[in-house]
Amino acid sequence: MEIILLQKVDNLGDLGEKVSVKSGYGRNFLIPSGKAVPATEDNVKAFEARRTELEKEAAEKLQVAEARKAKLDGLAISITCKAGDEGRLFGSVGTADISKAVMDSGVELAKKEVLLPNGPFRIAGEYEVGLHLHADVDVSIKLNIVPEA
Repeated sequence: MEIILLQKVDNLGDLGEKVSVKSGYGRNFLIPSGKAVPATEDNVKAFEARRTELEKEAAEKLQVAEARKAKLDGLAISITCKAGDEGRLFGSVGTADISKAVMDSGVELAKKEVLLPNGPFRIAGEYEVGLHLHADVDVSIKLNIVPEA
C-alpha cells in the first residue's frame, strides 16, 4: 500500500515522503491516526497544496518538544511507595506514576511518552528513565523510588 506521510513517523519516513507499507498498518493505524493518507493522485495534489502549512506545523511541534526537553533535562523526581524489607515494592511504578510525578513537578508529560523497555519498576532504587517527546527529541530523567518507612 502506497501512502504519503503527513508527519514524521519513527522508522518509516519524514513529512511528505511517499512510502510503501503493509496494508493493515496503513489502513488500521497510520490513516486513522492522521499520520498518513493514501497516495492517490488527488491526495498527492492536495498534499502539495498544504505542504508549507504542514511543514510549519511540524516545525512548531519540534520547537515545543525542544522547549519541554530543556525543562526536563537533568530533572530528578522521587516517588515514595510501600515496600518490603528487601526493597521489593508492593505493586510497581509504571508509566502513569512517572508521568504524574513529572506533572506534579510542573512539566507536562503524557504517559505514552515514558519509555520503560524492561517493564515497570518493582524494586526501590535509582533509575534512568527515557522520555520520547517527539520523533527527533529524546531525554532522560533520574527516578528515585523510595521505600515508605
